[in-house]
Amino acid sequence: MGRPRTTSDEAILQAAARAIGRHGPQGLTLAAVAQEAGVSPATLVQRFGSKRGLLLALAGHSAETVREPFLRAREAHDSPLAALHAAVAELSAGVSTPEELANSLAFLQLDLTDPEFRAHAAEHARRTRDEIAGLLADAVAAGELTARADAGRLAKAVQITYNGVLILWALTGDGPLGAAMRDALDETLRPHLPR
Repeated sequence: MGRPRTTSDEAILQAAARAIGRHGPQGLTLAAVAQEAGVSPATLVQRFGSKRGLLLALAGHSAETVREPFLRAREAHDSPLAALHAAVAELSAGVSTPEELANSLAFLQLDLTDPEFRAHAAEHARRTRDEIAGLLADAVAAGELTARADAGRLAKAVQITYNGVLILWALTGDGPLGAAMRDALDETLRPHLPR
């Protein structure tokens, strides 16, 4: 009978995400993830097979769990727009320095050049946009946005705003990321607010 797992795969994947923030995917080692997760490198090999297997598992996990910040935000806020702000803030909470964003963006290279990673990234993007669109549709129904606001098109604009703010903030360092994200999101939504 095997030894019981004391560290879940989810905890290991969270540790891998933190380690990527510090080292980037190219500089990431199984030893660094193991240290972050409090397990041995052999445990990582046993569960994920290789560094690539671990990174693919992380990409898949990210796509599967991207809805969670939106669900938490919906539970915490009666206002759909307040929930949208909260969810977007949580999505960007893992980035505190331009270096961390650079290391996360290095993962984007894998997403763009490797078909297996790209499939996970595309699913992540679709699910994110669907969640944003759902909150925007709820905001229209609640009267927080005008009835002429197209939730699908506006969701795409919000998603572009989110990704653009991350890059501009990393380049300019203008103020806290959370404030920059909130201001840009408000600017994107402003034409659709009731007068």
